[in-house]
Amino acid sequence: MAEGVEHPNRAVVAGAGIAGLATALRLHRAGWQVLVVERAPARRSSGYLVNLLGQGYDAADRLGVLPALADRDLGVFTSILVRADGRPKLTIPAALAQAALGPRAMTVFRGDLESALYEAARDVAEIRFGTVVRSVAQDPDGVDVTLSDGTTERAELLVGADGVHSGVRDLVFGPEAGFRVDLRHVVAAFPLDGVPRNVPDGAGATFIGPRRTAALINLGPGRSSAFFTYRVDDPAAELARGPVAALGSAFGDLGGGVPDALRRLAAAPETAYFDSVSQVVMDEWCRGRVVLLSDAAWCVPLFAGYGAALALAGADRLGTALGEHPGDITAALVQWEAQLRPEIRTRQALARKGTSQYAPPSRAHVWARDLTIRAIQLPGIRGLVQRSVRRANA
Repeated sequence: MAEGVEHPNRAVVAGAGIAGLATALRLHRAGWQVLVVERAPARRSSGYLVNLLGQGYDAADRLGVLPALADRDLGVFTSILVRADGRPKLTIPAALAQAALGPRAMTVFRGDLESALYEAARDVAEIRFGTVVRSVAQDPDGVDVTLSDGTTERAELLVGADGVHSGVRDLVFGPEAGFRVDLRHVVAAFPLDGVPRNVPDGAGATFIGPRRTAALINLGPGRSSAFFTYRVDDPAAELARGPVAALGSAFGDLGGGVPDALRRLAAAPETAYFDSVSQVVMDEWCRGRVVLLSDAAWCVPLFAGYGAALALAGADRLGTALGEHPGDITAALVQWEAQLRPEIRTRQALARKGTSQYAPPSRAHVWARDLTIRAIQLPGIRGLVQRSVRRANA
């Protein structure tokens, strides 16, 4: 580098999921050099849906990935609540969801969002797969990050975007057990290699019963998926059974398209996302020159429906804060965390309440939920709900 040319700031980002790739892309645009390390040996994809709403949609727009997602947008679809045998119980038209969400919203598969971010980031950041952070040493001027490939990287910032089981968090903040709150639910999601049986085109069929939900979405070949969640007393023991045995026991009595979906899962269990539902609750997300982002810091579960949006928004705001405090990383991180915390508290509270929607405690709760859904479709109440949803997603 020529004399007199200022050396750019450098960041190491742990995790090549949505949060990590978005961070790499955003920091590059702020003038940083970025190295991304990812535990997995290669890129992974998963088949569940994510919603880009409000600030998440705005962040995706600023990151420039919306055009790449345009032809992968699944849009809104008709939702059909079904009985245990698969017979329809009531229908929620797609137009109702569209009116509530407004025009600045997008629904895509998580793998498609990650692909769009990866394609944008791989030419502007170094990405090393099969690599994890082994140790971290900080001083007033920077952070030394020792990696599993035997190298030690010097940087101004280390970003832990490596998920709910974050290795960076373990090294810098302490063991996972001190931060993770288990909500005693298990969730599974996987793509379907064909359209689900007994589900109309462009629709999702959802069974909601005491302590469990099963949903099948038919958006055509290559775009259909299954989602299951249920309450358990011992999530760790349930996960040890594996998705095929666990879901077979929890949902094997259902009819409709569920039996066929479970058979497809048995044929390709490696395609399933299968994990316990938990939150990460921390008093601080930053320590010196190390910052945690997304699931590593706050983990808003699927029940809140806003995890991907917050990952994008968190990365985008981090880049903005660093740009507003050049040369003062501490001030940037303090500002970033203060701006995000109120939103995270709200979303985590919504996620805890969401457990009763996805896994109602009793049949009486199921009946009350059905009654509420029917009432929402009444014209006067529908308008109130639509305005409330728009405010929540702003």
